[in-house]
Amino acid sequence: MDATTETTAIVREVSIAASPETVWDLLVDPDKVTRWMGEQATFDLQAGGAYRIGVVPGHTARGEFVEIDPPHRLVFTWGWEDGSSVVTPGSTTVEIELEAQQGGTLLHFMHSGLPSADSTQSHAHGWDHYLARLAVAGGGGDPGRDPWLDGDMS
Repeated sequence: MDATTETTAIVREVSIAASPETVWDLLVDPDKVTRWMGEQATFDLQAGGAYRIGVVPGHTARGEFVEIDPPHRLVFTWGWEDGSSVVTPGSTTVEIELEAQQGGTLLHFMHSGLPSADSTQSHAHGWDHYLARLAVAGGGGDPGRDPWLDGDMS
């Protein structure tokens, strides 16, 4: 009998009141990324380049850029450096597509390759939190200090 591993994905669509170019910058400029997610980020924005973001204290996600098509499509791998997660660096894939629409951008988001229902559920909770903050930042608002940086993960 062959053993198989089932993986799952998170799929979301978010309307953002900003142009695809503005949203793109919020996704790839480390200084702008940390307005809506994380405390520090370093990116080498080229295919094969490093993607690294300190999401909350003690939890850093790492991967590499796979596809960069400004301001339309961004693909990078994702996983956690600290060794406490089954989602290891580069083991999953995040795909983001930006579609111009009247009044802004429709962001298509997919995080695939998650190895279990638990990892999918925890990542969905995280991405829902951060995508909402991205929509605020993209729309010209201030999402404020991320409460997750201070340990409030509700």
